[in-house]
Amino acid sequence: MKMKQVAFLFLIFLASQTVHSWKKDEFRACDQTPFCKRARFRKPGACTLIAHDVSISDGDLTAKLIAKAPHDQDQDQIKPLTLSVSVYQDGIMRLKIDEDPSLDPPKKRFQVADVVISEFETKKLWLQSASTEKINGDDGGLSSVVYLSDGYEAVLRHDPFEVYVREKAGNRRVVSLNSHGLFDFEQLRVKKEDEDWEERFRGHTDTRPYGPQSISFDVSFYGSDFVYGIPEHASSFALKPTRGPGVEESEPFRLFNLDVFEYLHESPFGIYGSIPFMVSHGKSGQSSGFFWLNAAEMQIDVLAKGWDAEGGILMPTEQSRIDTFWMSEAGIVDTFFFVGPGPKDVVKQYVSVTGLPAMPQLFSTGYHQCRWNYRDEEDVENVDSKFDEHDIPYDVLWLDIEHTDGKRYFTWDKMLFPHPEEMQRKLAAKGRHMVTIVDPHIKRDESFHLHKDASQRGYYVKDATGKDYDGWCWPGSSSYPDMLNPEIRSWWAEKFSYDNYVGSTPSLYIWNDMNEPSVFNGPEVCHFC
Repeated sequence: MKMKQVAFLFLIFLASQTVHSWKKDEFRACDQTPFCKRARFRKPGACTLIAHDVSISDGDLTAKLIAKAPHDQDQDQIKPLTLSVSVYQDGIMRLKIDEDPSLDPPKKRFQVADVVISEFETKKLWLQSASTEKINGDDGGLSSVVYLSDGYEAVLRHDPFEVYVREKAGNRRVVSLNSHGLFDFEQLRVKKEDEDWEERFRGHTDTRPYGPQSISFDVSFYGSDFVYGIPEHASSFALKPTRGPGVEESEPFRLFNLDVFEYLHESPFGIYGSIPFMVSHGKSGQSSGFFWLNAAEMQIDVLAKGWDAEGGILMPTEQSRIDTFWMSEAGIVDTFFFVGPGPKDVVKQYVSVTGLPAMPQLFSTGYHQCRWNYRDEEDVENVDSKFDEHDIPYDVLWLDIEHTDGKRYFTWDKMLFPHPEEMQRKLAAKGRHMVTIVDPHIKRDESFHLHKDASQRGYYVKDATGKDYDGWCWPGSSSYPDMLNPEIRSWWAEKFSYDNYVGSTPSLYIWNDMNEPSVFNGPEVCHFC
């Protein structure tokens, strides 16, 4: 009996440790994140933008979005936005909305590069004309309709502004944006004397030199009962509603890359990767998809059926539908609509935009032995031999950050790992590979050649004052190569060559950790990443 009591108390202790390990106060909630808090307060129908000067230009359906009535911003700050609808093979529609460059905004908004593959643009369909139709029962409202594929059409509603895809047969909608008038686009501007744009959290301050620049809008998936995607979260595969009837007060799904060791189960909190791609599916078999090419922090609400925020969205009775609300801190609207009609079709359409993932090498599908950390070469040899002794097959052994010389990546601790090439050859003789970790933060040490080279070339990310950003990670004081620059990505990729990575052999592979953008140059440069 006493042993059972001890075991029970031990389980209670473990549970309490799990709860206390979650450092909730270190991460901003939606109501502590100004762009998310502002967006969630918006009411359906708040958008006053209408599509004006609608025409076909350079093969696209284009328009100006102008304010129909006074806005919550000063009237002189409401400048027209540019809108373009492009169509591509396989039933893909691309919608872009940005500030009008001819109106001389104070700064160009950030646009994501190097994600859409070059082959995708060759699939563009050059629009020749658009038909105009009157919306029944809408006081003479107009829509412009263009061809999308043999079974689908892209539609731009003028007043109020809305964009959607529909089936030609029966005009049944598939995916829509701004059906509920929740669209908002905060424009860059010059600060007035009495304005305070600084955002503060836990002693950190964001100065916002050009003001808030968030974007938010509603996206609806028709004929749908479930939505999936927007990884990564520790929750069910089918995304649960975050707002609406029967839903306890919840945070939106957060897309913000964080290497969080402790996280909550069944939570919308983001835990590592952030991919703003959502797939819907209905019991009828209909699927559709939506992708927002945006790298800023993002929050997404999945709205429960019947959601009514003081006269807000009410689900229609004639067709099942999932409504979602997308909020981003910055960037532009650069979105893709995928018509399916099946789940495989949606995925095929998505990868035609972003490219197929690389096929894994055969050995990488086997068992991998990884831990933090191996003490030295003797420890590696002992672990390897124990697999043989106990007849356990495995293919790869991984080394974490402790194998380096003081966490200077692309180096070896000469005391603990004095013979790295020999160690790798011993594994290779058994048909096994070694993987070593490389992280994108470089130790700020003038004696470290990599830091010295990056600093002299001006390759580090800069802070608001123009100085090299000095942050903290595993090596301590660290700086980060600007991976958005192709020249810097090429420079970084060169460090992986056998000549530059002293101690590497053909059986060594790289754990390119926390560092997705740096592999864009591909295997022709980084031939064993």
